[in-house]
Amino acid sequence: MPQITEMYAFVAEDSGPDDEGIVGMNTKLGWMPLVGADMARVESLKPIAKGIANATGKKIKLLHFIKREVIEFI
Repeated sequence: MPQITEMYAFVAEDSGPDDEGIVGMNTKLGWMPLVGADMARVESLKPIAKGIANATGKKIKLLHFIKREVIEFI
């Protein structure tokens, strides 16, 4: 696999523009955040994000993060 240099995340506002959270869904394996490191993954998640937006009435944003910083090794 190539090195991850950027991330995409589907994000929704809760009570206002300064109150955001990662959109996710419950799967048989547990909670899955709608995030990806490449556009193929993002495109595969778009229909799920649209369904969640329709079901909740919330506007969902797709954000792109490009700064990579190693915080810790575990």
